[in-house]
Amino acid sequence: MNERYQKGMQVRRAVLGDAHVNRAEAAKTAFDAPFQEMITETAWGNLWANDRISARDRSMLTLALLAAMGNFEEIPMHIRATAHTGASKTDVLESFQHVAIYAGVPRANQALKLAKETYAEMEREDACDAKTG
Repeated sequence: MNERYQKGMQVRRAVLGDAHVNRAEAAKTAFDAPFQEMITETAWGNLWANDRISARDRSMLTLALLAAMGNFEEIPMHIRATAHTGASKTDVLESFQHVAIYAGVPRANQALKLAKETYAEMEREDACDAKTG
């Protein structure tokens, strides 16, 4: 693979975590491999890999854009990524409040619902890890 793909995979793992990336890689088929390579190179190896804005800010922008565009299926994944990007719950709330004003309350409301559910799942997972760890 090329250098941008390698860097993209490194950043993707740093932001989303090894477990998520390993699951995605295991599910990859010959049919969707070119698509996966393209997003790894462009989204992760080009956009997320640059340092012109912080990972925290990029995380907040991504969540706001996903909510504003109604791409709700990706919100839980990016909520989980905030554990790696430094975006706090307050940052996420502020991002979704901007969505409410500039893109619509229903989309912000749905995004907040997904964020709450995902944060609760993450807390349960952390509690289970603490018990077994």
